[in-house]
Amino acid sequence: MNDQPQISNPDSANIRSGQAFAEPGVPHIHTLNVPGMQALYVKEVRRFFKVQLQTIWAPAITTLLFLVIFTVALGGAGRTVIGVPFADFIAPGLIMMAMLQNSFANSSFSLLVGKIQGTIVDYLMPPLAVGELIIALVGAAITRAILVGFALWLAMLLWPGVHVGTDHFWAVAVFGILGAMMLGFLGLMTSVWAEKFDHAAAVTNFVVTPLALLSGTFYSVDKLAPWFQTIAHGNPVYYAIMGFRYGFIGTVDSTIANPVLTAVLVLVAVNILLGVITYRLLASGWKLKA
Repeated sequence: MNDQPQISNPDSANIRSGQAFAEPGVPHIHTLNVPGMQALYVKEVRRFFKVQLQTIWAPAITTLLFLVIFTVALGGAGRTVIGVPFADFIAPGLIMMAMLQNSFANSSFSLLVGKIQGTIVDYLMPPLAVGELIIALVGAAITRAILVGFALWLAMLLWPGVHVGTDHFWAVAVFGILGAMMLGFLGLMTSVWAEKFDHAAAVTNFVVTPLALLSGTFYSVDKLAPWFQTIAHGNPVYYAIMGFRYGFIGTVDSTIANPVLTAVLVLVAVNILLGVITYRLLASGWKLKA
């Protein structure tokens, strides 16, 4: 006769021995995985920083050429827009445009290169929730946008005839982050949908670039025909550039009531919408998992 007590539940034995194992599929980390997010964020930042000549300085120099063309080659000296010199008007818009484009480029590359190279498992297998994955990837995209914007601001600061001092630093920070976040979400959605680099390039050429160029970067929207003003007001990038420019020159080119507050609300709403869509795409595993 066996006098040893029978163990009916293996988990109870593990608990008695000081070991606790979660059931398969049950998350063991019940709080925000800050170390995991930090590791992924640092990985993404290091990835683009290793080739900073291409990812940070080259976009800054390319965008600076737009300023040279519009202020020198086209005789921009002496022209004013909404009461400020033309160079001072387009400089903040150029900075914001470069930030948006590079935020999109960074986030649209992350998952896409993993799918192409077969290393997507490096993003899916670590103990990171969908929200934590989004925070790390979009955070890296915002970081690249800020670095590009800062490099371009330094270049314009040294350029003769251009004044890029800030009147409202809070507006520069708020609209810079909201705009970069918006394009970061869009880029992450693109990296989920795209299957090759041509797909991401198509979104860049047919969505991101038109939105940036038709958002009042090089002209004042209030001087356009009424029907074109309506189109511009439906472009969320316009609100990012308009608010960002307000932080530098202290005025806006809009007839909307409370334009700065409206711009903040529009960008917050668009970011929430894009964030929800991005979360659902990643949670579903569409085009990511077999």
